[in-house]
Amino acid sequence: MRTHETAVVFGAGSCLPPHVVDNDAVIARGALLTDAGWIRARTGIERRRHASPGTSTGDLAVGAGRAALASAGGARPDLVLLATSTPDHPCPATAPEVAYRLGLGTVGAFDVSAVCSGFLYALAVAAGLVRSGACAAPLVIAAETYTAIVDPADRTTAPIFGDGAGAVLLRPGGRDEPGAVLATDLGSDGSGRAAITIPGGGARHPRHLPPPGPDAHFFHMAGRAVYAHAVRRMTWSSEAVLRRAGWPPDSVRAFIGHQANQRILDSVGDRLGIAPAHRYGNIRELGNTAAASVPLVLADPAVHRAVVPGERTLLTAFGGGYTWASAALTWPDVTPLAEEPDTAPASARTAAPAVPAVPVPASVPPPPL
Repeated sequence: MRTHETAVVFGAGSCLPPHVVDNDAVIARGALLTDAGWIRARTGIERRRHASPGTSTGDLAVGAGRAALASAGGARPDLVLLATSTPDHPCPATAPEVAYRLGLGTVGAFDVSAVCSGFLYALAVAAGLVRSGACAAPLVIAAETYTAIVDPADRTTAPIFGDGAGAVLLRPGGRDEPGAVLATDLGSDGSGRAAITIPGGGARHPRHLPPPGPDAHFFHMAGRAVYAHAVRRMTWSSEAVLRRAGWPPDSVRAFIGHQANQRILDSVGDRLGIAPAHRYGNIRELGNTAAASVPLVLADPAVHRAVVPGERTLLTAFGGGYTWASAALTWPDVTPLAEEPDTAPASARTAAPAVPAVPVPASVPPPPL
């Protein structure tokens, strides 16, 4: 099997529900004992998007995937990875139906479950498959509908989370190209499993048995514990991936952290020594979109206007499990596109017209030993 030098991002897309919910609206929705100023000061969030009733994670994923393919000139993926912790069903995975609805026929497709670290886990897997020669054009999507699992009356979670999806398409390429994925770092610590969790509904507490608590099927988060671990793990993981890439922190020109909380992002950026001018995010407008947060910034046109293709870029995330991940890449030379959610009823869904396959470049040399 031929190996390739690295994977290169050559398409980026996003999909956001049109419904914008500001802090006052989220407070009213759950009768929360707080105010808009407190939410803004504690989290940095002013607005978020909520999916309409009937709009699922798969609908958002199809929209983001379609946008990424259009951004890449209508190329055909040969694999679909969907990072999500809010799948359309516990079984089967959501990715195969997304691939079908995108008109990709019988390509491989699977879900990646690493909560807020999911996109970077999926990116690392996809980049490794490209380098090995196992696939030529993996489509990496992260999509979430956290409004389906968050209790609107829970002040610790309801103001934080929003819905959305982002996607990138990869191809084989050289390490000196814009968009080249140069290094990744993955980690986990299962001792933190209870800090970010939905207690009920799985094999540990099946739905046919009495639930472990009245709100067991809602998302729960131990905010203080998560804050401390997120800052520490994202900093360590970022430092590890920068060492692997051979980059000093002050050479990074685009830093994108998981959009969990503005104070967490500021703390990680300060510890790494990355200047505020080189930190990018959209938490004020979109809130915490879990696995989708990093690719939504990668697909943000405003960020693309500010960062020059080829500049050193650091991505990092922390999520439930605990899981964490980072990636070092050069800023891609792409024009990101956006699509509306695909909300056609299931009975009316058909596969999109097939799109052409992406040829594997024969000129890319194998990596050095």
